[in-house]
Amino acid sequence: MDEAEIVARLRAAGSVFAEDEASILLGSAPTPDELETKLVRRVAGEPLEVVVGWAEFCGQRILVDPGVFVPRVRTGVLVREGLRGLEPGSVVVDLCCGTGAVAVALAARLPGLELYAADIEPVAVACARRNVEPLGGTVLAGDLLDALPTTLRGRVDLLVVNAPYVPTDAIALMPPEARDHEPRVALDGGTDGVDLHRRVSAAAGDWLAPGGRLLVETSVRQAALTAAAFRGGGLVPRAVRDEDLDGTAVVGGRGVGGA
Repeated sequence: MDEAEIVARLRAAGSVFAEDEASILLGSAPTPDELETKLVRRVAGEPLEVVVGWAEFCGQRILVDPGVFVPRVRTGVLVREGLRGLEPGSVVVDLCCGTGAVAVALAARLPGLELYAADIEPVAVACARRNVEPLGGTVLAGDLLDALPTTLRGRVDLLVVNAPYVPTDAIALMPPEARDHEPRVALDGGTDGVDLHRRVSAAAGDWLAPGGRLLVETSVRQAALTAAAFRGGGLVPRAVRDEDLDGTAVVGGRGVGGA
């Protein structure tokens, strides 16, 4: 099967990046039979990253298992903003970590971090362990901050969170590859999309070190609600927007503007 045929089949299935996807599929399949199997899975709507077993995120190759939230390009805003003020030895927690992509990207840019990642989904925890533990990080299972050991209380320099922020009623409008292949717990943010932002913000202050920051991905439309959640937890929020990545976040700490 040549590349032109692969592109044609991907386009017929609705892919808007058929050429790029064809190249990735060709590079991931050592035999024609394996290529056909992967192409059929992709045409059926399975996420490309799950089909090939990895995603590129902030220049890093992240292992992706079936049933785990696939890292988005826009989440790179958490890496760019999160690096501010960190130094070797800083304590970083990647909460709602999914694959652990944010933790991996931060560690790649700043070696020597004391790194933790946590998620409630067992499949995500297993996947994150494959990505984060080879870097010396620790991956934990549990519900938000309940996953963390009490020894981290008051020590966290950066608590970075990619909690779901899709409103419940909007999940049905998501692309099928997300809606049908990613766990609902990784998508559903509650009625207005920021239920988990409120829960994290309410508890974060007890875990942050002096000068520590909470950093949460959100959307342009919901940034004001996320900022209000921060204020409800006693944090001073600042919205962050990265147009290159189409990413939005809110960062907050006990100092002015999350400093």
